[in-house]
Amino acid sequence: MNLKSNLRFACLLISAVTLGVSGAVHAQNWPDKTVRVIVPFGPGGGTDIQGRLLGKKFYESMGQTFVVDNRAGAAGLIGAELTVKSPPDGYTVLFTTASLSVNVTLYKKSITFNALKDLAPVCWISSVPLVLVTHPSVPAKSVKDLIALAKKTGKLNAGNNGAGTTSFLAVEMLKQATGASMVNVSYKGGGPAISALISGEVDFEFATALAAAPHVTSGKVRALAVTTAKPAKAYPNLPTMTSIYPDFDVDNWYAMFMPAGTPKPIIGKLNSEILKALKASDVQEFMAREGGQPVGSTPEELTAMFKREIAKYAKVIEAGHIAVQ
Repeated sequence: MNLKSNLRFACLLISAVTLGVSGAVHAQNWPDKTVRVIVPFGPGGGTDIQGRLLGKKFYESMGQTFVVDNRAGAAGLIGAELTVKSPPDGYTVLFTTASLSVNVTLYKKSITFNALKDLAPVCWISSVPLVLVTHPSVPAKSVKDLIALAKKTGKLNAGNNGAGTTSFLAVEMLKQATGASMVNVSYKGGGPAISALISGEVDFEFATALAAAPHVTSGKVRALAVTTAKPAKAYPNLPTMTSIYPDFDVDNWYAMFMPAGTPKPIIGKLNSEILKALKASDVQEFMAREGGQPVGSTPEELTAMFKREIAKYAKVIEAGHIAVQ
């Protein structure tokens, strides 16, 4: 290597070290202003509830406000796209759900970004089952009763949290598994969807456990089953959908992402803060009470899980020729 090459290499090495030190210092000082947490669904749903709880824990730990910004629409894609277009400076966080892994395939002709390349995984936060719930006026006390009623009347309306969400796909999976006819009605998030069910606007839905729990307890809705392969701790008396229809496994996970290019030290710091928050007694109690299971992961583990989920839902969508307008 000649002198010129040596000097060039030395300059590159110094630049790399300088950037690394700068990034580390930036992470130490982060956050030094308000952080926006984009929740791509309306207020009152499981994502919104958890996002606000975690924002409170972050404020207690880091002394900066984490403001939830509800950007509902397109099954979470509006909020995700807004995140992708935001500066990768650590002040925009996307708190989203398994719906994102559905939308990669369902909206592949119109999606404006590459979810695997344009979003930086931070942490897989929790796993929450969907709960099959009905309006009390619906004369069905079991899943089999509901399907029999759907086949007999052909008039049941199913609410969902938005076309492309796991609650939307769960209804489509139920139609595939049973051959029953039902109308899949989309709303802008879990809050509006559960409100529509309570009012009797729809007959049933697959609601997130977090959104359904208080209404199941109050008797405003009737719970029939959970969608996870294993029984849910918060609903020990409910059967799993897989016990009735094999392979009916829908885990509505929640995770945080940042725009691609966000400095790794910042991603690492937020990951550490999330893991700390998930160990807090009030968060543990909230999750246990509302039907959620804290997970916690490395960014790499979230990436691997995200890829598996994309592949799983792609098979369902393609097998059912499912399309949205």
